[in-house]
Amino acid sequence: MKTMTTLYRSLLYLYPLGYRREFGEEMTLVFSEAQGAVNQDFSSRTKFWLKEVAGLLSGAAQEHFRGFSGSQDGNSSRRLNMRRFPRSTIILMIVILIGVGLTMESARTVQMKYDGVSMTSVWNTFPGLFTFGLGLMFVAALSIWAILFALRRTGMHRLANVQTWQDNQ
Repeated sequence: MKTMTTLYRSLLYLYPLGYRREFGEEMTLVFSEAQGAVNQDFSSRTKFWLKEVAGLLSGAAQEHFRGFSGSQDGNSSRRLNMRRFPRSTIILMIVILIGVGLTMESARTVQMKYDGVSMTSVWNTFPGLFTFGLGLMFVAALSIWAILFALRRTGMHRLANVQTWQDNQ
């Protein structure tokens, strides 16, 4: 068991010098304690040793990469890996994806329905629908402005209360 600890301590030289100075003794202590808790059968010790060596190699590589990238934050790569979307965002993306899929299927159905028909009848209704939509938006904007005007919350009312000069009284 002592030889495994010595081997582990020598593998710590794969870490950068500063990191090894700061955390080397603590890592060796944790390794020794964990090694004492492992069953003494060959398969358990082998699994433990392989996991520890893999973790040590991975950690050393990450620390060297962190040194090359110039990152001063010790958790920057870990934080980057842990960043995930909130559930509400994922659900919204799924709903949008389903909506896009349904819209594409509807468009395909309409295309198949009017494939052999002259499109002039469809395009004749477009200017009227466009004008109606534009008029509806204008009425909505005018209604909102009228409500704000009645509540005295428009920009005109707010600017009337602004004093841009100094009173010298």
